[in-house]
Amino acid sequence: MPEKHVDEISGVETTGHEWDGIRELNNPMPRWWIWTFYVTVLWAIGYAFAYPSIPMIKETTKGLLGFSSRAELQQQVQLAKAVQTQFEQQINAKTVVEIDGDPSLRELAIAGGASAFKVNCAPCHGSGATGGLGFPNLNDDDWLWGGDLTAIQQTVAHGIRFDEDPETRVSEMSAFGDVLERTQIRQVAAYVWGLTNTPSNPALAEAGKQVFIDNCAVCHGEDKKGKQEMGAPNLADGIWLKGRGEEAIIRQVTAPKHGVMPAWSARLGDTVVKEVTVFVHSLGGGK
Repeated sequence: MPEKHVDEISGVETTGHEWDGIRELNNPMPRWWIWTFYVTVLWAIGYAFAYPSIPMIKETTKGLLGFSSRAELQQQVQLAKAVQTQFEQQINAKTVVEIDGDPSLRELAIAGGASAFKVNCAPCHGSGATGGLGFPNLNDDDWLWGGDLTAIQQTVAHGIRFDEDPETRVSEMSAFGDVLERTQIRQVAAYVWGLTNTPSNPALAEAGKQVFIDNCAVCHGEDKKGKQEMGAPNLADGIWLKGRGEEAIIRQVTAPKHGVMPAWSARLGDTVVKEVTVFVHSLGGGK
């Protein structure tokens, strides 16, 4: 049997392992570390019997304490639903104006409305509610039917030109291609574009002023700022829903495009409609 090597400096036996002339001392583990290790082993054994942990063929052992993470989660979900129901009842009992005036309810309504908006409204209006060609930007100040809380709620609940809802908002621009001559349409398009931009032909724009007064002012107003009770857009704010430029205006005057927005009250319910209303209003464009 080979003689054990003892370190000359410390007087401690080595393990026999050597790396580049460096030998490993065979010091015993500290006693506190040994006892800690034993305690952790005992703790693990106790934990395995107290909680579900040992895998069986189809399931794990139930544990002496009868703990279930699924049951705990279910309790937490039920508690959250109870709290949610409480606030939903408060929202349901109040008007959108009252909700907006209550800081705690307003915060919850905005959170719920944002979630509902992402699922139901974002496909048309965009995830940031900035809209797109033919779909209104809900962040700006251009509101066809009014941007206060009550007006937004009416629009969300009953939609626009949605035939299945008798309370839907309805207005349609006449197809002036059957009423005006082609030259008159070009004149009025130049005039309307010239309200916020430089028309291609100032002479056409000047002639288009009278065409506008005779045919368009009844809905868009003599000040060209539109009439929200009719859903007629403001033509003097530089915001264009159906396309920019004189050619786009010519197309819209000749054969107007009329968008359709679904009525959401039947699908979402009154409470969620109120939440969406408060959320949209909170984006900053509402009045």
